[in-house]
Amino acid sequence: MRGVNAETQRVTRPAGLPDVLRRLLVPGGVLAAVAGAFAYVGAVDPNQPGHYPVCPLLRFTGVYCPGCGGLRSAHAFVHGDIATALTDNVLAVAGYLVFAVVWAVWVVRSVRGRPVRLDLGPVHLWSLGALVLVFTVVRNLPFGGWLHP
Repeated sequence: MRGVNAETQRVTRPAGLPDVLRRLLVPGGVLAAVAGAFAYVGAVDPNQPGHYPVCPLLRFTGVYCPGCGGLRSAHAFVHGDIATALTDNVLAVAGYLVFAVVWAVWVVRSVRGRPVRLDLGPVHLWSLGALVLVFTVVRNLPFGGWLHP
């Protein structure tokens, strides 16, 4: 490119941070945000009415969405009540565990200076969509009452 100085293309880095700490800034920020959200849900009980909005799908149709019970599940999870967390929303608990594994892989790869790649192909995405759809349908059928939040 004409007229572009090599100095203007230099990447600005936080001064004084070693490379490893700099690479951990984003995963650390994501962990801080998630921990903050879980701390809030752990402190403000979703089982008490008035703290959180009601699921619009449940309110207007009476149908449980895949996220219904997720806040109650997170509250129970924070308090170490895994059985209640699973009862409130088993899919959410699976999501917490998947997040923890993906985050740990992200941190390890960041420390090593390697990029993180989540190569989810169409088969993976369709399978995930089918799992969420089946979970939603089954939890709303009479025999799926054990999946109700």
